Amino acid sequence: MNLHTLMEGWQQDWWKMLETVAEEIERFVTDVVEELEAATDALIGFTEEVAEQVERSLTPTFDEADDTLDDWIDPLLAFLNGIEATMGEVVSPVTHTVEPMLNQHPACVGCRHYHGQSYGGTTLVCGMHPYGWEDEKCPDWESTWPHSEN
Repeated sequence: MNLHTLMEGWQQDWWKMLETVAEEIERFVTDVVEELEAATDALIGFTEEVAEQVERSLTPTFDEADDTLDDWIDPLLAFLNGIEATMGEVVSPVTHTVEPMLNQHPACVGCRHYHGQSYGGTTLVCGMHPYGWEDEKCPDWESTWPHSEN
């Protein structure tokens, strides 16, 4: 056996050993990845099952609470809307009397057509005369107060 043959054999054995180590590492990594995939799938399945159980358990409770709140809130809102509408009707004559004086529209004091709201910086005084009436008495004046005249 010569030195050259001995050297070639040693190099070939070295490469075979490295290939074997690489194959074993690849097999190990593949096994670890497969185990991680299985563990992840099991964890996801467990999480989904728990979420479904929680949802099944809590949904009736939340539905019942929602129905109960609706039963309480709906009449309360109807009552409050009724009060708001009534208050609007009650204070309308006062509003239609005071606001025209404050906004310097004396012909509009107490008139049911008075609006007095601003839109885009322009005040709509009333439905009949958008910029208000300049004279002392408006020809379209109608009282917001029962049995009253200008």
